[in-house]
Amino acid sequence: MLTDDGKHLYVSWDEYHLLIEKLALQVHASGWEFDQILCLARGGLRPGDVMSRVFDKPLAIMATSSYRAESGTIQGRLDMAKYITMPKGELAGRVLLVDDLADSGVTLQAVVDRLRGMPAIRELRSAVLWVKGVSCYTPDYYVESLPTSPWIHQPFEEYDAMRPDALSRKLSV
Repeated sequence: MLTDDGKHLYVSWDEYHLLIEKLALQVHASGWEFDQILCLARGGLRPGDVMSRVFDKPLAIMATSSYRAESGTIQGRLDMAKYITMPKGELAGRVLLVDDLADSGVTLQAVVDRLRGMPAIRELRSAVLWVKGVSCYTPDYYVESLPTSPWIHQPFEEYDAMRPDALSRKLSV
């Protein structure tokens, strides 16, 4: 639900899963055949996992981080993992890069630039749930365009500030 001021978007678990399913169908409808999925952790883990299952393709994971301060609301320095985690082999062939959103676009652009420098990757496309109007990068596939660039409140964010004692209190109710 987008607030009246256009500055906040609140997403329920059901809406979140529906967006992932719509993204999977959009990639499928394009007819593009890919060999592997690379998701960006943490935001791309859930969409990457679902799409890996739906398309029955191996899932690789690359850790990135650029949100640190103020409970993840202030973008800081971009950190990219040196290595990509995957069950076997190397990232190669046609790769679908999956994340949750193109916010500023800086992370996606940096990862795409790095991946395009890898000779084993023949073709690379990207897919996200949301693209903000301020993004400098537009993925090949996305479900929603958000021209007002609202802050997206995703359903799992409740765990950002929840510690085991708070979880215990929640479950004892």
